[in-house]
Amino acid sequence: MKKVIKFIIFIIIGSLTCYGIYNDIDRVNKQKIVKTTKEEVIDYNGAKYNGWLQVSGNKLLNEHKKEIQLKGISTHGIQWFGHLYTYENLQNLKDTWGINTFRISLYTDPNSDGYIKNKELKNQVIKLIDYSIKLDMYVIVDWHILNDNNPQTYKKEAIEFFNEISKKYKNNNNVIYEICNEPNGNVTWEKDIYPYANDIIKVIRKNSKKALVIVGTPDWCKDLDSVSKKPLKYKNVIYSLHFYAGSHDKKLRDKIDKFREKDLAVFVSECGITDVSGNGKIYEEKFKEWINYLDEKNISWIFWALSNKNESSSLLTEDYEVLDSYIEIGDNGSLTVKKGNDLNDYLTEVGYIVKNIMTK
Repeated sequence: MKKVIKFIIFIIIGSLTCYGIYNDIDRVNKQKIVKTTKEEVIDYNGAKYNGWLQVSGNKLLNEHKKEIQLKGISTHGIQWFGHLYTYENLQNLKDTWGINTFRISLYTDPNSDGYIKNKELKNQVIKLIDYSIKLDMYVIVDWHILNDNNPQTYKKEAIEFFNEISKKYKNNNNVIYEICNEPNGNVTWEKDIYPYANDIIKVIRKNSKKALVIVGTPDWCKDLDSVSKKPLKYKNVIYSLHFYAGSHDKKLRDKIDKFREKDLAVFVSECGITDVSGNGKIYEEKFKEWINYLDEKNISWIFWALSNKNESSSLLTEDYEVLDSYIEIGDNGSLTVKKGNDLNDYLTEVGYIVKNIMTK
C-alpha cells in the first residue's frame, strides 16, 4: 500500500512539474511573439518624408505631389567661416529654428580664396552635405560665382565638380544643385547662362536623374523676363531670385508674379534684411512684407547668412566662437557636463528677427 501511495505522489509531483515547465515554455513562446516596436516619429518637414522634390508648373512639390516650401539658412563663404558650421550648430538650427534646408556657399573666385584656387574646400562641402543628410534636411550645393561674374569663366571646373558630387550623392534626395549664384555684369541669359546651364544640367542628370536644379538668372538673380522668353527644356528645374529688403520692393514681387503666370517656378535661394551691401540699416518691416508674400505663394526662401562677420546681415555676434563641451568638477567632487557655446545665446538683432519669423 505504501508503495502505491508513493507512486501516486510521484505521478502528481511529476505532473505538476511538467505543467510548470510547459507553462514556462508557453510563457517564453508568448514573450517571443510580443512586439515591442518603438513608435516611429515622422518629421513631415524632413527630406525622408518629402523625398525627391519635383517642379510642376510654377509649384514645387514633394514626392507625394503636395506643395512644399523650403526654409533655411545659407552659410557665408566656407573658406572664411567654415569653423562655424558644426554638426551641433546645424542640429541646433533645425531643432530650435525649424529650418529644413541648409545652403552651402562655395565661392569660386580665386581672388577670394575660392574653389578655383582652394580645391580643399570640396572636402568641407562634402562634410556639410553629410551633416545635412544625417539631420534629415535638404542641402543646397551653391556654386557661388560673384566677382567672377560669368558662369562660363570656370565652366570646365564646374562640370568636374558637379559630376563628382552628383555621382557621389546620386541616391540622396536631400541634395539640391544651385549651379550659378548671381550672374552679373555684361552677362545675358541667352548668350551665357542658358548654354552653361544646359551643359551643367546634362552632367548632373547623367548621374542623378531626379535631383532638383536651381539656375541663376541675370542681373544678380533679378532678371526673370529674359528667362521666360527662353526657359530651359530640362524638367525639374527652378529659377533663382534674390532680394534684399532695403533695395528691392513690390516691383520685384510683381516680376515674380508675371513669371509664375507663365507656369515657371521661382526659388529665393538668397535673401536679406539689409540693402544689397549686406550692411547698414535693417529693414525689418519690408523684410516681413517679403516673407508674408513668399509664404502666401509657397515660394521657398533661404536667408543670408550664418556668420559672425561685422556686418548687419550676420546672424551671430562677433564674439561668438565654437567651444567644445567639457566636464566641470564641483567642490564636492560632482561632475557636470557643460555644453559648448549655444549659437542662440549669441544672436544679433537680425538673428532674433529671423529666428522669430522662422518659428512663428
